[in-house]
Amino acid sequence: MFIETETTPNPATLKFLPGELVMASGTRAFTSPEEAEASPLAQALFSLGDVTEILFGRDFVSVTIAPGAQWSDAKPQVLAILLDHFVSQAPLFAAGSAQNIVVPAEDEDFADDPADAEIVEQIKDLIETRVRPAVANDGGDIVYRGFRDGVVYLKMQGACSGCPSSTATLKNGIESLIRHYVPEVNEVRAA
Repeated sequence: MFIETETTPNPATLKFLPGELVMASGTRAFTSPEEAEASPLAQALFSLGDVTEILFGRDFVSVTIAPGAQWSDAKPQVLAILLDHFVSQAPLFAAGSAQNIVVPAEDEDFADDPADAEIVEQIKDLIETRVRPAVANDGGDIVYRGFRDGVVYLKMQGACSGCPSSTATLKNGIESLIRHYVPEVNEVRAA
């Protein structure tokens, strides 16, 4: 088995492509060892010590390392863990754990106004069909969090989280796209 590795716009994150399906649908991000208890693979990656975030996508695993850590040291270890996992065909998730988390837990601060249902549906459709596939190419994901008073709130994950160009991507790319198709949107902010 050969696992391809790609750089991402975030120098702290590499995208690993095992050449097979990782998740049938959705994405799953882990930002702590406690969250990683849902997945033996995520637990193994966090056990390396320098890993700060993991994102499972359709056909990739993005791994982010801590500031000061070097990919020259971490990459062989990450590859060994991924290779062991995919060759053994071990389950991605522990039995009974939540698997696909595409939308974060409901946050009262981001509750949508039912009067905005049509606008919200347009925004979600654009994110799902245009934005998420583009950022997945860079080893990341963007999740809709809410719409209020003309502002769309999005959460960036994987390579997009903490990426030096994430603000530019959010403002120049995503905000421009959404404002073009949904004139009720005035701004896009990271949540």
